[in-house]
Amino acid sequence: MDFSIASILALDGLTNGAVYALLALATVLVFAVTRVIFIPQGEFVAFGALTLALFQTGKVPGTVWFLLALALVAAISDVVDGWRHHMPPRRIFMQVLRTLAWPVVASALAIWAAPRGLPLAVQALLTLALVTPFGSLIYRLAYESLADASVLVLLIVSVGVHFALVGLGLFFFGAEGFRNPSFWDQRFSAGALTLSGQTVIIFFASLALIVLLYLFFERTLTGKALRATAVNRAGARLMGISSSAAGRLAFTMAALIGALSGLLIGPTTTIFYDSGFLIGLKGFVAAVFAGLASYPMALVGALGVGLLESFGSFWASAFKEVIVFSSILPVLLWRSLADPHAEEH
Repeated sequence: MDFSIASILALDGLTNGAVYALLALATVLVFAVTRVIFIPQGEFVAFGALTLALFQTGKVPGTVWFLLALALVAAISDVVDGWRHHMPPRRIFMQVLRTLAWPVVASALAIWAAPRGLPLAVQALLTLALVTPFGSLIYRLAYESLADASVLVLLIVSVGVHFALVGLGLFFFGAEGFRNPSFWDQRFSAGALTLSGQTVIIFFASLALIVLLYLFFERTLTGKALRATAVNRAGARLMGISSSAAGRLAFTMAALIGALSGLLIGPTTTIFYDSGFLIGLKGFVAAVFAGLASYPMALVGALGVGLLESFGSFWASAFKEVIVFSSILPVLLWRSLADPHAEEH
């Protein structure tokens, strides 16, 4: 290995690390607010990339039908809950309308736009509009009723949701892999390094989203409410902050980040229906480096994971995944010895 090869590997590692950083931030956000170790975070990545790929082929993506099915189940749940709590019909109707409005409008736009070959940027926005509501709907249907359960129970539910989403991904998208076109085909050369326009977009999009998340949590009332829920769930409830609303918002943001990550990584690698698991797991490793608590450390850990993967693929390509996932063991051992912990009651 010489300096030029090391530079190329470092650039590749930092590019992947920027995407892993987004997934790590989403994992930390969801865990901090809801105590859910959200294993299916990577499925949002696959859904985002594959939805855009089907738009490119002129087909209506299966995401549309999946979204409508989830929204319909959530609407039925609203009716049942309203009937059990003796809510007035008008209030039940308004709740059902709120549940169905965004999925129906987004799905109708997708069905209209799919065969028209709209510009790539418009298709990307439609993809975000379709995938983002999955976060809130999945939280409502799978986690909301178990909000006060133990972390272990929530982890088991996450495993079940992961397998369900992978199976549904196979059903709606098929077993064929897709690679999306780049959002910017420009190339920049600096010595041995060649920087593609897509790499530039990945860096700037990741940096912009991280800055926006910082401003959201530091400057907005909603962001401060989420932070309060993360610090003290019971205390936040006493201050009038809805833990259910906080959980839905956290999952919605996680779905948006996952879908955006899928759009960013789609042009750099072929995505299959089950590719999200491995990608999301690397973001989870970075989140564990941060103790599932610190956003800056999640960013640092993600860049470290990207570099470790890149250089590991050079020295031992057959074992690069083993190297990445084995790196979590000393971190867990160190945290177990350094941090005080007690059994959860």
